[in-house]
Amino acid sequence: MRSSLSQIALLTAGLSAGLSGCASAKAARKGVTYQPVETRLLQDDLVEFRASVGGPGADAEAATEFAACAAAQYSLIRGFGFARHIRTTLDDKDGFWRADAVYTISPALPRGLRTIDAEVTVSDCADRGIPTV
Repeated sequence: MRSSLSQIALLTAGLSAGLSGCASAKAARKGVTYQPVETRLLQDDLVEFRASVGGPGADAEAATEFAACAAAQYSLIRGFGFARHIRTTLDDKDGFWRADAVYTISPALPRGLRTIDAEVTVSDCADRGIPTV
């Protein structure tokens, strides 16, 4: 019985540590500066976003998150509720990370695994201090 309780305590501690790690991954990024996003409509529902970040906290993930936030806000601006990630290319030059991302936007949840609920994403971006379009 005693070893079972010890195992449960260890599992609980591990689960708590794992969950706190997830929470910190969603925390606001410190030391990141966000440059204006370039947006280009490729087709009626296909949009390219060029998002750049700099500063000591800048990395590929920050640039990718910034592009996703821009895509979510752009979807709402156009009257759509969803976006689907098509591709992102990344470049690191002169201390700036640049994400060149393409998304489709749509009024209904699109097929695929890499979809964005625009309202939820914009709210999450605001909570984390990531600007949108």
